[in-house]
Amino acid sequence: MLRNIFLILVLVLICSSTNAQELNAKVNVVYAQIGTTVDKKVFQTLQTSLVNFLNKRKWASDVFESNERVDCSFLLNLQSVVEPNVYKGTLTIQAARPIHGTNYLSPLVNFIDNEITFRYVEFQPIEFNENRVSGTEPLSANLSALFAFYVNIILGMDYDSFSPRGGDPFFQKATLIASTSPEGRNIAGWKPFDGQRNRYWLSENLQNSRYALLHDAVYTYYRQGMDQMIVREQDAREQVLNGLSMLNTIASETPNLMFMPFFFQGKTDEIIRLFKKGTIQEKARVVDLCSRIDISNSSKYREELK
Repeated sequence: MLRNIFLILVLVLICSSTNAQELNAKVNVVYAQIGTTVDKKVFQTLQTSLVNFLNKRKWASDVFESNERVDCSFLLNLQSVVEPNVYKGTLTIQAARPIHGTNYLSPLVNFIDNEITFRYVEFQPIEFNENRVSGTEPLSANLSALFAFYVNIILGMDYDSFSPRGGDPFFQKATLIASTSPEGRNIAGWKPFDGQRNRYWLSENLQNSRYALLHDAVYTYYRQGMDQMIVREQDAREQVLNGLSMLNTIASETPNLMFMPFFFQGKTDEIIRLFKKGTIQEKARVVDLCSRIDISNSSKYREELK
């Protein structure tokens, strides 16, 4: 009897491990700006549906253990009703990955998308088909396309941080979503003419062979730098500097590249904490590099790393 129970438990553990998905995603739908004419239960249902969509769908071919899931969160801030059942707002995307040998989570993605418009009717299924991203109704399909796009960006950044060019398959999927995205009135952020800081340019930067060095920079910063901090702190800081130097090389050749503010959003404090214990020479190098590529925070680097 005990042997049978043991075998059942083993099978349950094997099945749960095999079925473990890639994300540990949290979703928060904020609707304070939406008037009283809309039943607020709609947004609670939407939140639950999005959580299920993100966490229960299989996004990658690899098998993830439960403790390997990527921690991420999505804040959907609804600001207005464009027409019945059509909402406009912003989406904040955050993701982090653990640093080897520590309890610290290093930011991977910290980005706000200001071009969010979609149609949602309570209890409508959130469906996504890679072969037909635009779906049957553009505004409804835009909801799943948006989240699927950022899931692939998150997974791409995560894979890139663990292996050289590991994120390529996910960046390719993100680019495919952007190129076959829903089209229609009120839908924006997918095209090059929609602005300089949108989904199109993010996926373009991550797929353009001219900027291949940025993938090496991500791998060097995380895997060869941050992950070695416990065992070889001095070498680890040098590798982080190497990663920053690679980014500076790209930024020098192509100013105003979208990837730069995308990468550094949420990174400034981490870099400053990391080099507080660095040598005078390391601090000077960080200030020099980051003042060029993380321009909005240049004064903070100078002040904190005197």
